[in-house]
Amino acid sequence: MWLAMLVMVCFSVLQKKQKRLLSCARASITQGLQGGWQREPPSLDKDEPGASFVTLTLQGRLRGCVGSLEVRQSLIVNVWQNAFNAAFRDSRFPPLDQEELGDVQIAISILTPALLLAADNEQDLLNKIRPGVDGLILEEGIHRATFLPSVWNTLPKSQDFLLHLKRKAGLADDYWSSSLKFTTYQTISFTE
Repeated sequence: MWLAMLVMVCFSVLQKKQKRLLSCARASITQGLQGGWQREPPSLDKDEPGASFVTLTLQGRLRGCVGSLEVRQSLIVNVWQNAFNAAFRDSRFPPLDQEELGDVQIAISILTPALLLAADNEQDLLNKIRPGVDGLILEEGIHRATFLPSVWNTLPKSQDFLLHLKRKAGLADDYWSSSLKFTTYQTISFTE
């Protein structure tokens, strides 16, 4: 019985934290639209360090996605800055406008620490990544790209996932080198 109560308390805390982070992200975007955006939330509570991605969708289509792969600041500040950047600085999209704000949906993905994944060849890598579970970072010299685990929803086959990640990094479809570096991570994701 005590274990069930502990699970309920932890779930309640997690729900409150999720609501707080989603509220923070929306406030950052709203403040950006009003022209008075600051680098940190106005009421900054102490928070643990963390890395996140903030994804914006409008009518089910991607409208912006910006994030951090490394932990460099508190999670709430990271979400605040990534929300603003997803709305106004994602180079793939024009800045969000006031008319879109009411319809945009915000999703936040909190990243676990990344772990190096050794692979002797492409097939070895494909056998090691876990569809639907792992996010993947690919690095080769100046080339770097990542896909969040949620990308598996649109690219469910490992071969396609890796192919599109190579393209995103600016590498050829058939590119392979012993100097390629791969790291995996998972996310805790939630949306409004």
